[in-house]
Amino acid sequence: MRNFKMIVEYDGTAYSGWQRQENGLTIQQALEEAIQLITGEKTVVIGSGRTDAGVHALNQVAHFKSNSALPANKIYRGVNSVLPPDIVVKKLEEVADNFHALRDVKSKVYIYKICNQPLSPALGRNYFWHVRQPLNILKMKKASKFLIGTHDFSCFCATGTDVKDRVRTILNINIDTIDDGFIEVKIESRGFLKYMVRNIIGTLVEVGHDKRKPEEMRKIIESKNRKIAGVTAPACGLFLKEVKY
Repeated sequence: MRNFKMIVEYDGTAYSGWQRQENGLTIQQALEEAIQLITGEKTVVIGSGRTDAGVHALNQVAHFKSNSALPANKIYRGVNSVLPPDIVVKKLEEVADNFHALRDVKSKVYIYKICNQPLSPALGRNYFWHVRQPLNILKMKKASKFLIGTHDFSCFCATGTDVKDRVRTILNINIDTIDDGFIEVKIESRGFLKYMVRNIIGTLVEVGHDKRKPEEMRKIIESKNRKIAGVTAPACGLFLKEVKY
């Protein structure tokens, strides 16, 4: 049995997230079906973590095991030849048997893109959140500093999530203007809760609109109450940028 590691880029717009499910096409399903077409084997593709419906990835990491005798480069070319155009395997290589895309993760980096200008561009609208009113970036940066460190992030966890341990460690947050009218928020953590990044972004945008003071971020975290935090930002602006091992 051979172990293969993949780096996958995808546009999540048309998919019901990463994880295979009964209703709705997912990234995992598309990859597993493509691999089966090339190797003739049913296999399970294990990703570094789930991405939600509509969320994109620049460098998702996954692995699968196979008895196929095909060289890795032929599997790589074959899988890409049968995948839909909104999913691309950027790299595929055989790795040690003990590599596990999920269990071995040290941290993950997500970026969120905001278009902050009066009119939304016609192109690329599936890859950012259009926010019309000007945002105060300095206040957003000040608020973001309260998020760094190890906290119970229940206030930013999706309602109804059955995860009991909601303590996570945010290693770093950067908020930068990357182009005319575009803002990019980069968050690195050892682990994320469901909708955590999108709920953080929604709260930071409220700070940027002077609906909240930056100092309120501390109280929001301490409350452990989802109702106290801000709105959930749209999925379209979120990208899994990097997985670190």
